[in-house]
Amino acid sequence: MLKCVLFLLSEYYYGIVEERAGEIYAKLNPHKVKMVLEKDLGGFFETDEINLEDTLIIADGSERIQSLLDKGKYVVILYHEKNRGQYFPMARYGVEDVFMLEYRSYEEAYKRLAGLPWNIFETDRLKVRESTVEDVDEFYRIYRDPSITLYMEDLYKDREAERAYMRAYIDQIYGFYGYGLWTVLLKETGQVIGRAGLSVREGYELPELGFVIEAACQHRGYGFEVCSGVLDYAEKELAFEQVQALVKEKNINSLQLLNKLGFAYNHNVMVKDHEYKMYIKNL
Repeated sequence: MLKCVLFLLSEYYYGIVEERAGEIYAKLNPHKVKMVLEKDLGGFFETDEINLEDTLIIADGSERIQSLLDKGKYVVILYHEKNRGQYFPMARYGVEDVFMLEYRSYEEAYKRLAGLPWNIFETDRLKVRESTVEDVDEFYRIYRDPSITLYMEDLYKDREAERAYMRAYIDQIYGFYGYGLWTVLLKETGQVIGRAGLSVREGYELPELGFVIEAACQHRGYGFEVCSGVLDYAEKELAFEQVQALVKEKNINSLQLLNKLGFAYNHNVMVKDHEYKMYIKNL
């Protein structure tokens, strides 16, 4: 959990942040996250004031950043006019104007670097977050019911292969696109009951809605509830204008749900020798 944002800066940018530190503090303090501003004087850096495992570090010196990354710390580069010529080969994230950042940006960068799932959205009864490797066992429990894979692909038969796939998915899909298929949980109990989200299908331009709700939890409105949330997120957070969905003709329940969600039939397509009806919704 993010508890501190440490600004470890060169003398040049330290002075800039010091003058406007109140702007940053005002965004972090309501979330009980501490702001610490330190001048990077070179040489060894250590602090007893904060736990660096709970800290996102904003730094602007290449040697300092490399040293922190070598120690497994969570670091974001601050780019500015005085460090344009420096080389930052290892850091995954960078910013140019810290005064434009909202709390969510700090939290999401920390979670991504620490390997923690982002919380995506909540509905009245459900919570949707990024999937984790630990969710894989729950997915096998859900997919064990034959009705789940009647119209969709199954998981890998080898559970370790599925875990390896999930690790790559978290790093490469969430990390690159910022969205994907997510895990659906009951808010009241925390129980995993399915998956829902948006995917990118090769050869297609539009993001694609996908969802699965475990058999024991179907016919309670969860599918409509979570898909409505996904579409709202697609419009408001991702700025998509259209979303597609592919469904087989015999999958009556999904066809009815797409109609209820406001999708309109467009045309039939072939995917891996299987015919699907393509539906599209304007957001």
